[in-house]
Amino acid sequence: MTEYLNIAGNKITYDVTGEGPLVVLAHGMGDSRHSYRFVAPALVAAGYRVANMDIRGCGDSSTGWDGYRRTDIAGDMVALVRHLGGPAVIMGQSISGGAATIAAATAPELISGVIELAPFTREQAISLGDLIRVKRYRAGFTQLGMTMVSGSLSSWKKYLDLAYPAKPADWAGELARIETTMSEPGRMKILQAMCKTSPGDAGAQLPNVKCPVLIIQGSLDPDWADPRAEGEKIIADLPAGLGQLAVIEGAGHYPHAQTPDQVVALSLPFLTRTLANA
Repeated sequence: MTEYLNIAGNKITYDVTGEGPLVVLAHGMGDSRHSYRFVAPALVAAGYRVANMDIRGCGDSSTGWDGYRRTDIAGDMVALVRHLGGPAVIMGQSISGGAATIAAATAPELISGVIELAPFTREQAISLGDLIRVKRYRAGFTQLGMTMVSGSLSSWKKYLDLAYPAKPADWAGELARIETTMSEPGRMKILQAMCKTSPGDAGAQLPNVKCPVLIIQGSLDPDWADPRAEGEKIIADLPAGLGQLAVIEGAGHYPHAQTPDQVVALSLPFLTRTLANA
């Protein structure tokens, strides 16, 4: 069932399915809740109430928000959990992984756990040596940079081609869906704005997180020269004992759509442990 949450005159669109403990799904920039099309039904079948949201400015949510930082997205997450009745575990990908960190740190009474997929949760340092050494990283950096500067849909599609080392069976239709949405007025400008945000606000909140955190990285993610090392750095900045890391071999920046069975298999034990104690 598709529902809408009004926040300061703007609209967050989300679907709610299933019964049981609450899990909120949040996608990355330039995407939509449809990216969880494989994961959401599996979580519902496992006994969870799943709220799959379009983050601000994306999918069927409205444009015209006054900011697109992780802190802004985190506020929407907290508002949605409060509206639906927490506590909840948030599964957030890319920019929403960082936002989920902020939500957990600032609303510990509502957020009982976080699963971060390919998250941008720390301030990023660009290494010239890594760009020269790792072709995959160099290519991803180039296409994202061109998207940010020029707003080129072609560059975004080339980035997505890199970010999905293996394509889902329905990829042609999904890419057409993304292209149609990103061609709507204002959508590309929002993607560019999100590209320009810094993950520093999320990184600053890592020491304040009090709940368990699962980081899932893809070994072939083009956003980092070494995705495992990035995940390890996030865990090192969390309070001791809260974080765990899993790396899916062969996955890129969208493990929930490329390797959904593995994401679900990693997530279910975490959800059982985390929500049982909520």
